[in-house]
Amino acid sequence: MNIFLPLIYSCILLIIILLLTVIYLLVKISRKNKAQKETEEAFEHLRQYENKYNQLQLESLQAKLNPHLFKNILNSIQSHAYQTYFAMDKLANVLDYILYESRNRFVSPKEEMEFALNLIEINKIKISPLFELKVKLKADEQDVLYEQQLLAPLVCVELIENAFKHADIQSPSAFISIEIGFSDHLFFMTVANKISPKMPLKKEKSGIGTETFEQRLKIIYKDNFKLEKSVNEDVFIANLKINLLEYKTKMLASG
Repeated sequence: MNIFLPLIYSCILLIIILLLTVIYLLVKISRKNKAQKETEEAFEHLRQYENKYNQLQLESLQAKLNPHLFKNILNSIQSHAYQTYFAMDKLANVLDYILYESRNRFVSPKEEMEFALNLIEINKIKISPLFELKVKLKADEQDVLYEQQLLAPLVCVELIENAFKHADIQSPSAFISIEIGFSDHLFFMTVANKISPKMPLKKEKSGIGTETFEQRLKIIYKDNFKLEKSVNEDVFIANLKINLLEYKTKMLASG
């Protein structure tokens, strides 16, 4: 029997070593899972803080945008008092949109395009009836996203306001061209105008609209939008495209 004792002790020792190895591996795996869970929780908290920060920033930008828009609209109406009745009718529609619809984080392309047409009508009182103003609306009403709330409200404001503000309305060859459309899940807007040689004086608080506009697009749509601006001789062109299908897909994927 004594011959087998070393063998028995060796087996027992091997079993103990195996058990200790298994316990060590289990502890290590448990710690790794715990660390991974803590890391995932940290990233989730970070994502929540980022979302809260972006929301607060959007609310701040929205607070800047609305008074700026009101001021421009009232200046337009004041400049041509004889057209006040017509302008007030359009203004009522614009105010309804700003006060109610723009409170929502998103509106539908249909709602935003209707708002854009009313805003253009208000701005038209700045210019002569002989001034060349081209407005083209192209909407695929059969598109499934046409009436879905995926578009940031007031996204049309900046490009329209800038066109009327900087256009050379005194030149015989002056013009403003605005094209707004929605097709293939893509909201697009192209605005072109002949630049006035008498650029407005830069005020201390000017540029709020432009800054707000681009910040909102970056925060909301990230890489699902494209904004291009260019000057060809004396014509300024701005082109905006927002892919709402890609944006909706990423929203659903992120939960």
